[in-house]
Amino acid sequence: MSKNLYNEAYLDEYIELVIRKGINLQQGQVLVISCKVECAFFARKAMKAAFEAGASNVYMRWVDEICNRTRFLMADDKVFDTFPAWDKMFFDSLSNEGAAFLNIEASDPEAYKGVDSGRLSRSSIAASGALKDYFEKVITGEVRWCIASVPSETWANKVFPDAASSDDAMSLLWENIFVASRVGNGDAVEKWDTHIDTLKNRVDSLNNYRFKSIHLKNSAGTDLYMELPQKHKWLGGGDVAKDGHHFLPNIPTEEIFSAPVADGVNGTVVGTMPNVFRGNLIEDFSITFRDGKVVSFDAKVGKEHLEMMINDIPGMDRLGEIALVEHDSPISNTGILFFNTLYDENASCHLALGSAYPDCIEGGGAMPEEERADEGLNVSDNHQDFMFGSADMFIVGTTADGEEVVIFKDGNFVI
Repeated sequence: MSKNLYNEAYLDEYIELVIRKGINLQQGQVLVISCKVECAFFARKAMKAAFEAGASNVYMRWVDEICNRTRFLMADDKVFDTFPAWDKMFFDSLSNEGAAFLNIEASDPEAYKGVDSGRLSRSSIAASGALKDYFEKVITGEVRWCIASVPSETWANKVFPDAASSDDAMSLLWENIFVASRVGNGDAVEKWDTHIDTLKNRVDSLNNYRFKSIHLKNSAGTDLYMELPQKHKWLGGGDVAKDGHHFLPNIPTEEIFSAPVADGVNGTVVGTMPNVFRGNLIEDFSITFRDGKVVSFDAKVGKEHLEMMINDIPGMDRLGEIALVEHDSPISNTGILFFNTLYDENASCHLALGSAYPDCIEGGGAMPEEERADEGLNVSDNHQDFMFGSADMFIVGTTADGEEVVIFKDGNFVI
């Protein structure tokens, strides 16, 4: 990649932030890096930074969406119901040994457009089943992990279709990734320390109210009532792994999140940004819930993929997350639609179909799935975020004694 597409000093600062703050790599720890082949230059720099931070070893996993697409189009049909034993062994053995995992995203939002949705669904179900133990370690904080993004040409051209050239689109996307990640003046780690403190203070305020339910409403059409588990917790500003080390699962992150009661959601939510599901776009969609379960849905684009998500994947017909993000935030203020969930979800309040994070209830990280379900959390092997925030988002919380407290007004926190 030509070096004129990004500021070299900013790139080094970004990589340092990901390794030192995102993963919080420790001396002697193993790191696994998953990266799209187009972004190999970034992965190589991240590997070097990891060794400089004290990694004992770094394993690379290369992802090629073009090859994956060819496989989905041309492979024997029966292969999509299986998952390689050696791949399962890789994740299980390294996570058992305390490795950290860095996922470098640069996805094409339409990588699998035109691919048989049934094949995509079956392959995902097979992978989720095989990697269940690994994913359990991820959601319960037994391993430290981080997702960060790097521009690819297809992604940049999707975000900036009017750019004079692909190089210009790539440069623009790099600039905005640096802005969203608070990179640029050599003080990203210090800025993140301040940002995390701000999020933690708001988390404390929300937890002090012990809301029984919340009501979310905006002019786009969302009107949703949501019960919260009795032992619910609001979280944000990263996580602390079971080994005691803080890490940032997402860079960037602007959200404060919790989980609803799995059967306590009623009303309709309207998506305000496109959603990317398995390389396919879902746009202009709405979902209606009754007693927690999806009872109807619609989409002007990609309805078949929304239907597959909700009907074919166990646990994806209920919500597992509610996340609050201010409209006045660095990513939202760019005014850019990134077509990338990592960025778009941090520009907008969002929900997630599927699994709830166990730590969203007191002691949840130590509970088996059955006990978490008994406490009201949704259980699934999948988790799909989608955005519904707006500049006029209004959210009211109701406490156990019936007091109503305004949480959001005009898209931003008021508590």
